[in-house]
Amino acid sequence: MSVQNLNSYDPFADEGDPLGDSADVGSTSDYIHIRIQQRNGRKTLTTLQGLPKQYDSKKLLKAFKKEFACNGTLVDDEKMGQVIQLQGDQRAKISTFLTDNGIEKSTIKVHGF
Repeated sequence: MSVQNLNSYDPFADEGDPLGDSADVGSTSDYIHIRIQQRNGRKTLTTLQGLPKQYDSKKLLKAFKKEFACNGTLVDDEKMGQVIQLQGDQRAKISTFLTDNGIEKSTIKVHGF
């Protein structure tokens, strides 16, 4: 009588690395992230990061400031690269501005409340 359950079988032995060669699984480098941060009281800050290198951040910041009537700045982050910060909740406005100017909606992620 042979019992299958008593054999020593490791189901993960032949698999090796579960991610395989795809080292960029879950990477956020191909998305443009629009986030909101709470400052103090009712004041908020909107950040835009992950913009492709083909777009000039300074020109985009100038266009955002003129279009949305808010102040903004360009911050260099060692992990995220250049981050555009705007005063107030500008998430929807930034998203529509970017989609109207040729960036696909599927590459834009809007985070927040």
